[in-house]
Amino acid sequence: MLMRTDPFRELDRMAQQLLGPGTSPRPSVMPMDAYREGDEYVVAFDLPGVSPDALDIDVERNMLTVKAERRPAAKPDDVQMELSERPVGAFSRQIVLADTLDTEHIHADYDAGVLTLRIPIAERAKPRKISVGVGSGHKEISG
Repeated sequence: MLMRTDPFRELDRMAQQLLGPGTSPRPSVMPMDAYREGDEYVVAFDLPGVSPDALDIDVERNMLTVKAERRPAAKPDDVQMELSERPVGAFSRQIVLADTLDTEHIHADYDAGVLTLRIPIAERAKPRKISVGVGSGHKEISG
């Protein structure tokens, strides 16, 4: 069997031991998908291992902020970690929302490590028909 060697693996391991988990000076970014589904926008964030009570979602004007914290699992004192690749600590993401979205009715679900936000499109942004008066009658124009 062939084994690949990484000359920096030992340095990374020592840095992790010295600095400890989650000591990054700034929050990490969480991966996300965003798409339109019918009359709403859906934004899904990957947050495996994050407890639902460690999620914080705020909207101020048109800025959506999602914060999460993945805490290290409690281990007995006699455990010596050999490899630790799963990040712990604070994660955050900010998204500027269009004025055409209804930020008053955002719905959030968290299931299987995925936070899903559903943001409805505001009524004022939906397509509508405007009738045009011609003389005594009305003619509809699609718009």
